[in-house]
Order: sequence, then structure tokens, then C-alpha cells
Amino acid sequence: MLAVFTGILTQGFGWGFYAHKVINRLAVFTLPPELFAFYRLHIEDITEHAVDPDKRRYSDPEEACRHYVDLDYFEHTLPLDTMPRRWKDAIARYTEDTLKAYGIVPWHIQLMMNRLTEAFKEKNMERIIRLSADLGHYIADAHVPLHATINYNGQLTGQQGIHAFWESRLPELYSDQYDFFVGRARYIENELEEAWRASEGSFAAKDSVLNFERELNKRFETDRKYSYEMKGQTRVRQYSEDYSAAYNRMLGDQVERRMRLSILTVGSMWYTAWINAGKPDLDKGTAPSEKLTDEDRKRIVAEEQKLMWERKMLGRQEN
Repeated sequence: MLAVFTGILTQGFGWGFYAHKVINRLAVFTLPPELFAFYRLHIEDITEHAVDPDKRRYSDPEEACRHYVDLDYFEHTLPLDTMPRRWKDAIARYTEDTLKAYGIVPWHIQLMMNRLTEAFKEKNMERIIRLSADLGHYIADAHVPLHATINYNGQLTGQQGIHAFWESRLPELYSDQYDFFVGRARYIENELEEAWRASEGSFAAKDSVLNFERELNKRFETDRKYSYEMKGQTRVRQYSEDYSAAYNRMLGDQVERRMRLSILTVGSMWYTAWINAGKPDLDKGTAPSEKLTDEDRKRIVAEEQKLMWERKMLGRQEN
């Protein structure tokens, strides 16, 4: 007998498993030739382990706060000009317990950058791969609007389920239509400021995420808002395609833009850590060093995007 799940799937983490893997995988194609060969060789590990931090949330009590920062606990409107950027300054103002209670993702990104830089210096290949995958996850999470608010799943406004709706359902339905060619990775002068820029961009987008769904909900009866779909052997209630399409139109290209920014920032952070480590030679003889033009990169990204979509559609439904 097939199980029936009548609640909406709510992952409550960051991007869904599928989106995290897409972001890490496509970030590889932003890298320069000196770094691209190494990452291309290990692209499957970096893709598959993109979701490790979410898995650790089930076993490590310290893990959850590394994925978000509830900025509206500290300030209510932009600009966020009273929140200290440096960890020591923030602790002095709010205490470490308070910061961990409301999220530390920008600071954790900086910590992971320091660890990745050291791994590059040591030429510790296993650590480089693992830390790159983890860092990509946290950077991507910082780009999720609902990771910048106390109302992270609409639980304060009667919109429970909106988290997975935005970060999982919409990418699963529409990411095959997105343009994921984001250009080449750049050197980032200030990694902490870049991490804060991602979180502030999410904070700026959170009202649209919540308000548009609340407005749309008034126009849809329950039987049109939800539908039943198969997830493996389980029949689940999910946001209907009609409701999802209407919400996606209201948001414009917001989900696509946040995914594109995630991809470029992940690649740029990897590249920056490598530069800061002194550009170590990662044994380029182990993989072909491809010197790709932008047209080559655009073609390969389109092929990779199609591959990831087909893999998802063949039953790789992780969330």
C-alpha cells in the first residue's frame, strides 16, 4: 500500500538538495584553467557532498546556526548599519549565545574560507574537496531570503511551508529554464563583506517572498493551491503547478537571480582562497587543463544543466 502524506513537504534548511548540487557543480565552470582542471577532476565529489552540511544537522547540535542569520532580530529595515560585521565586535554587543541563537552564516563563511585557504597551502587534496563542497553550501544558503528572517518558514504569518516552496519547489519546476552561465570567477578583496552582502541581499528580498505569497493565497481556493504527487512510493500533498506558476511570475526572476549569484560567489570564493594560498600547483597532470573560451563555458554549462535536470527527473528526488 502506498503511503499518503497530507502535509506540505517542508525541508526548512537552505536550498533543496537538487539546487545545492546544481550550484556547486556549475560553480566549477567559473574557474580559471589553473584551478578548473583540479575541480573538474573532482566535480562528482563536490556535487554529491554539497548537501553534507544539511545532513549534519541531524547529528550535530552546533550545525543549524551556520546556515542562516535572522537579521530582523537585530534591525528591521535597510541599511543594516548597526549590526557589527566583525565577530568579536558582534559578540561584544550581543553575546555569543545570542548570535548562535539567531544565526552566524556570514562569520561561518569566513571561517570556512580560512580553513580552505590553509588546505590549499598544505595541498591537502581531501580537505580541499570537502571544504570546497561545504563552503559552497553555506554560501548558497546565505543567498536564500528566508535565511535572513525570524519568520523563516512563514510560521509567524500563517504561511507554513513557504521555505521549501521557494527554495525547493520552484527550482525543481523551473530551473531547466534558468540561465546558469554566470561568467568567470573574480577575486574577492574582503570575504567577510562578501558574505554579508549575500545575507543583506536575502534580507532585502524576504518581504517580496512573504508578501507575494500572502497576496496570491487570497486568490486561490485550497483545492487549486495544492495537488498530490508521487515522491518515490509516497503520495504527497504539494503546491500545485498552477499556484507555483503564479507565484513564480509574481517573483519575476528572483529565484534564478539568487541561484546565479550563489554560483558565481561560490566559484569566486574558491578562487580567492586559492589565490590567498599562493596559487599552489594542484598537480595539473592529473586532469586535462582546458583553456575554455566564454562560448565553450556557456555550452558546457548548458550541457551540465541539462544533465542535472535529467538526473533529477529520473527519480533522484532527495527532498
